[in-house]
Amino acid sequence: MNAALQGLITILLGVGGCVAYYTLSNLLVDTLLFPARGPHQARNIRRANLVRPWLFLAPALFVLAVYLAYPVIETLRLSLSERVAGDGSRFVGFANYVQMLSESKFREAMRNNLLWLVVVPAAATAFGLLAARLTDRIRWGSLAKSLIFMPMAISFVGAAVIFKLIYDFRPPGQAQIGALNALVLFLGGSEPRAWLTMPLWNNFFLMAVLVWIQTGFAMVILSAALRGIPEETIEAAIIDGAGPFQLFFRIQVPQIRGTIAVVWTTITVVVLKIFDIVFAMTNGQWGTQVLANYMYDKLFRAGDWGVGSASAVVLMLLVTPILVWNVANARREMR
Repeated sequence: MNAALQGLITILLGVGGCVAYYTLSNLLVDTLLFPARGPHQARNIRRANLVRPWLFLAPALFVLAVYLAYPVIETLRLSLSERVAGDGSRFVGFANYVQMLSESKFREAMRNNLLWLVVVPAAATAFGLLAARLTDRIRWGSLAKSLIFMPMAISFVGAAVIFKLIYDFRPPGQAQIGALNALVLFLGGSEPRAWLTMPLWNNFFLMAVLVWIQTGFAMVILSAALRGIPEETIEAAIIDGAGPFQLFFRIQVPQIRGTIAVVWTTITVVVLKIFDIVFAMTNGQWGTQVLANYMYDKLFRAGDWGVGSASAVVLMLLVTPILVWNVANARREMR
């Protein structure tokens, strides 16, 4: 079947199925279970109103249970097991975690993830805040915002391919197609460099890709927050003699501190799960291993789903507190 036709049929069946489910659910509640007639009309209406939300939530709860809750439970089980002959498994307790902690690649991944956590959220939030402030002060700010936000429309793999071409290295004497090496030679550099194989620095070259992508996200959110600051406070600060820097850092930034924290933590979650960029550019070689790529190597390359699942549990434990904080903070601000 033609792919476009198959996609159209899938959409029609999906939308039609949803409409049919909610229509039949209403009919079931209102006509069969709790009909709004007879001597118990008021009680039936109350009961229908109690049951109806759960009927509407049932598909979403089912999907969450199958595709979220079950995988989490199964991953926990696998992390405490190991394979035996005949495609079976046996319980080994925390042996997989002990083995994982003893591996140098895991420790390298933890160090690199910590480095990413320190650099990327700070850089992306700072550049986003700077872009939000500057683009609000120029006439063509909307065009500038569109250009800065554009990388958000590119997949991580696509962005990795773009930057891999920028960092491309050819032996001395050959034409350099990598923009960075071409620039180095143009500025008088002695020889091109293999940027992605340079210890420690290659991690920063990988981080630049994610910073480039996430700066647009930070800019959009922080620009909206800056526009939401009451004009009275800004006018009062100007009357009191505040300069541009004082106005920005002492008046505006403190008033959007909550938004900055949300942007920071959102980017932090993205950083903890980073996989695509590292996989596409270095595959964890030359000291660039990260947790998600380590998990992939163990699960799908080494076939060690015990240690692979253990690393997935570690990754989940690192992400969970930040997600909980974000949800709690969002609820607090909505009150």
